[in-house]
Amino acid sequence: MTTLMESGSHPPSRAVHVFAPATVGNVACGFDVLGLALEGPGDVVTARLTSEPGVRFDAIHGDGGRIPLAADRNAAGIAAAAVRALAPSDAPGLALTLHKGLPLASGLGGSAASAVAGAVAADRVLGLELPAGTLLRCAGLGEREGAGASHLDNVAPALLGGICLVLGGFGDSGPGTTGDDEPAVVELPIPPTLAAAVVHPHVEIRTRDAREVMGDKVPLSAAVAQWGNTAGFVAALYREDLELLARTLVDHVAEPRRASLVPGFAQVKEAALATGALGASLSGSGPSVFALCDGIGRAQAVGQAMMEAFRTAGGVEGDLHVSPVARRGARVVPSAPRTEP
Repeated sequence: MTTLMESGSHPPSRAVHVFAPATVGNVACGFDVLGLALEGPGDVVTARLTSEPGVRFDAIHGDGGRIPLAADRNAAGIAAAAVRALAPSDAPGLALTLHKGLPLASGLGGSAASAVAGAVAADRVLGLELPAGTLLRCAGLGEREGAGASHLDNVAPALLGGICLVLGGFGDSGPGTTGDDEPAVVELPIPPTLAAAVVHPHVEIRTRDAREVMGDKVPLSAAVAQWGNTAGFVAALYREDLELLARTLVDHVAEPRRASLVPGFAQVKEAALATGALGASLSGSGPSVFALCDGIGRAQAVGQAMMEAFRTAGGVEGDLHVSPVARRGARVVPSAPRTEP
């Protein structure tokens, strides 16, 4: 059974703070089935026990007032409620505080991070220590509300860390499961020097909107090319073959349909490849663009080139995040971020 990568267990307490990281969904060649975790940024959910039944929010910070406070209308609240429903009937209620470290509609897995942090915080403060497969299902319910899609390519790496291959989405037994609480997720090996540069331009693309441009048909030739690249990507990770990895980082399914939504995308991708990236594409549904690189130093240079291309070709500023692939996902942290008065 897959378990969360944490140091030690955490007994019930009056309040628990859980961090869940940003993620890159699809990873070019794996539409809806591949995702990887970054070391940061991320969201934090604080859960505390209350004498009132159910789940409620004390506050949400960092969202500009855009996320509903109603627990049944946001990703963190839905995920936490799904966890609490598995507790004994006399379990305390939960009061949540969400600290959004990820921008909305950014392609960085923000709804997945909120859902995962909410599920794990509820689990830890209630002292349930649920299996990872159950937490995956609960977080998947929250992600479905936040992103409008029933896929776990962001949820799995936000929960487990690393690079994840998701075998299926929501089924009769819940998202990403085989029916017995075992998550249908393969945690893939990470080449030791693999690093990511991700640039978030200051524009928004809602996941729901990005999915609408996809349609429901893919040409057979594109599907075959995508299958080959996905399989080659997995093989490259097991062989630690970055040359093969670079050949596989081509998206024949989503990028051709979504690239026009991102200002300057073609020039940003070209700048990444010209500066030595192994490959580059949209992070999830965009507008963020990621590049995988051999080493942190190369990723930093590639990220700066992407930032400049966004300025000159896209006419937008952005934020750069450079990170190795994070080997840890959601975890309990000592405290919540400080908020401005």
